[in-house]
Formats: sequence, C-alpha cells, structure tokens
Amino acid sequence: MADKQTTNNLAEQVMARLSADIRGGRLAPGARLPTEQALTTAFGVSRTVVREAVAALRADGLVVTRRGSGAYVADPAAGPFRIVPPRDTSLADILNVMELRLAVEVQAAGLAAERAGRRQLAPIRSACRAIDAALQRGEGAVAEDFAFHRAIAEATGNDQFPRFLAYLGSHVIPRQSVRLKVDTPAERRLYLERIQVEHTRIVTAISDKDVAEARRAMRDHLTRSLERYRTLAGGNRNGRR
Repeated sequence: MADKQTTNNLAEQVMARLSADIRGGRLAPGARLPTEQALTTAFGVSRTVVREAVAALRADGLVVTRRGSGAYVADPAAGPFRIVPPRDTSLADILNVMELRLAVEVQAAGLAAERAGRRQLAPIRSACRAIDAALQRGEGAVAEDFAFHRAIAEATGNDQFPRFLAYLGSHVIPRQSVRLKVDTPAERRLYLERIQVEHTRIVTAISDKDVAEARRAMRDHLTRSLERYRTLAGGNRNGRR
C-alpha cells in the first residue's frame, strides 16, 4: 500500500512539472512529449510513474496520444469548453459534472448501440479488457476507464461526443480528480470490480444493438456513481478532502 501511495505521489509530481511546462509554453501545442524512457531518466522515476502521469495529463485534456507515435501536447484551440482546473475540484464540482454526463452519455450509449459496427465495437471491447488488466495489476484503471467512455462516444459516429468528453477532461473519471480517504483499499477494490460489471453490461447491450438496454445500462452506471459521491458529499459538506 505504501509503495502504491509513493507511486501516486511521484506521478502527481511528474504531472505537475509537465503541466507547468505545457501551460508555460515550454512544450508548445503539437509538440511531442519526450519518450517514456527519456522521462524516466529525466525524473528519476519508474515507467509506471511516467505512465500514470501521462495518463493524468491525457485525462485532463493537456496531451493526446497517437498509437505507435507517442504523446503530444493538445491544441488548446481544440475546444473552448472546460469546467475547472483539477486542483480546484470539489465533490460539488463532481456532482454537477456527473449530472451533465448523465444527459450526454446515456444518449451516446444509445447511439453507439444503434450505429456501431464491428470496427467501432472493437475499441470498446478492448478498453473494457484493459480495465480488467489494470484491476488485476492492482491499479485504479483511470486512463483505461476514460478510454472506455471515449470509445463509446466515438462509436456514436458524431465527433461532438468524444470532443465533449475531452473538454471535461479529468472530471470524466471522478476518482482521478478527487483523492478520497474515506474508503479502505478493500472497499475501493470492491467498488472498482462492481463498476466493471456495469461496464460489461454496457458493452453487451451495445454489441447486441439493444438501444434501450444500452441507455439503461449507462444510466444505471452513472447514477450509481452519482449516488456514491452524493453520499460522500453528505459526510463532507465542503466537498473537499
């Protein structure tokens, strides 16, 4: 547990330094981030730390990854819609964004079920398997979870849906934005396993082209997460850790 906490802390430090370079213009839009090996050497950390830091930057919309090419600084002009910086995130922010996501992602799941072909289904299934693999490694599967929701958005055939999720950034996966101390490692593990069951239900519905069930499955998934954070907010009125 201590090793995992150390990894998380180091990843946040690497993310903060890269974020500062991006926001300060030292890494310009479109610039390729140094390779994983180069970042590992530069920061004196493990590959796991670097991967988590880059995943967090990607979740916040600061970088984009290109398969087989690496990570690149995102173009800030790609979209004007943002919520708040991650460091200012509170449980109240999370609740507001999750209510917004309900309105968008339930429809996205329905459209994906209606429109997705084999080519669009493959990334959804792959992302779901990647979550399984991350959980087996004892990780939080934040980047993999984001990729899952992004793949569903892509499967709508409407590029505004994935752009919307990119604008939301780290808020798409609440556990990325808010570090919670109220649950134990065992409770967190059970929670992650439960939401993976919910993910599997969504994948099945979309694969079966069952539009109504896809919408129900996504609505149930997001509503359960929303209720969890409402419960946490009830025990932490200012919404901050």
